[in-house]
Amino acid sequence: MRKLRLVCLLVVMIGAGTLAAGAVRWDMAALSETPRVWADPNRSVEGVKAIFYEGLAWKGRPTRVFAYYGLPDVAEGQKVPAMVLVHGGGGSAFIPWVKLWVERGYAAIAMDTCGCISSGGYRDHPRHEHGGPPGWGGFDQLDRPIEDQWTYHAVADAILAHSLIRSMREVDPERTGVTGISWGGYLTCIIAGVDSRFKFAAPVYGCGFLGDNSVWLDTFKNLGPEKAGLWLEQWDPSQYLPEARMPMLWVTGTNDFAYPMDSLQKSYRRPQSARTLCLRVRMPHGHGGAGENPEEIRAMADAVLKGGAPLAQVTSAGRRGRDVWATFKSQVPIVKAELNYTTDTGKWQDRNWQTIEATLDADAAKASAALPESVTVYYLNLIDDRDLLVSSEHEEMAPASP
Repeated sequence: MRKLRLVCLLVVMIGAGTLAAGAVRWDMAALSETPRVWADPNRSVEGVKAIFYEGLAWKGRPTRVFAYYGLPDVAEGQKVPAMVLVHGGGGSAFIPWVKLWVERGYAAIAMDTCGCISSGGYRDHPRHEHGGPPGWGGFDQLDRPIEDQWTYHAVADAILAHSLIRSMREVDPERTGVTGISWGGYLTCIIAGVDSRFKFAAPVYGCGFLGDNSVWLDTFKNLGPEKAGLWLEQWDPSQYLPEARMPMLWVTGTNDFAYPMDSLQKSYRRPQSARTLCLRVRMPHGHGGAGENPEEIRAMADAVLKGGAPLAQVTSAGRRGRDVWATFKSQVPIVKAELNYTTDTGKWQDRNWQTIEATLDADAAKASAALPESVTVYYLNLIDDRDLLVSSEHEEMAPASP
């Protein structure tokens, strides 16, 4: 069996757009090779094939990664774009997610990142004898060598899946994207900074700056300052996002339980590439329709990989007193604008958000609104005639003087 060689360096680099001290480097030359594949016909279904492919060594032994992939009908000599699909916590490779993208005209591959075999649906994912480290986060694995920790393997699993699907004769290797949900969104942020072959990335919910005020604060507290600092140096997406060069679409909700809005904002400002925000009030968190089906992800993929009409672009946003506005460019008519705001402070997940209609001046390509009294945070949404939504960046208001 061919053994993938992976080199991991702790680097200290100074200057804008570089990896921070302690970030892990992957050997992309090795990860760009097509991994060896074993078919699993007993788990294949119509239109979706089950496979194992060669992963990285774990504790000195070879591993295999379970995956489902599908291809649309392709005329002889033609090639289609492809999507890499990264599941989140409690999940695995999902057949419905692969089918969703195949029906859209894409090749798609969804891999398990925790050494498990997927049931194909959303439950029951037993470990297998050739699996790598279990997830999630690898907080309990910091005493192990880096190459034996979960995030290291999970990122590599997705990149190897990318190399595999790029190698298929039906796929155009220059038209690929990646999207991931929750922990998969977290991984997508790292992957975007490591694998520059992707043409766009769409993290759903997931972001970086997990040490600020995320749901894992008690975990970091229990680790103690030394281990918590080590985890954040090695595995927080904020270390990798400055290396991302492809356009990124950030999809999440105002009250996400795991990844709060302030950490999201710090994260999407890190890459040196175009960003688009899709921030829905109280968007539910989960696999299935919630995290897989947002039409904005399909529209982004179609625009970047198929030459379709792009999502609207917020070109500027501002505020004077209580008057706020956003200007935009859009190939598709914008038909509605909304002001979303909260008057609450404190924990982001518990804040109550309200939505009122904003004034839309289509000729001037501008949306505007007057902030109600006592607003603490606000942002604007633009909705086009496909019912697709893009958001301005949120602004936190300074407390009123007594």
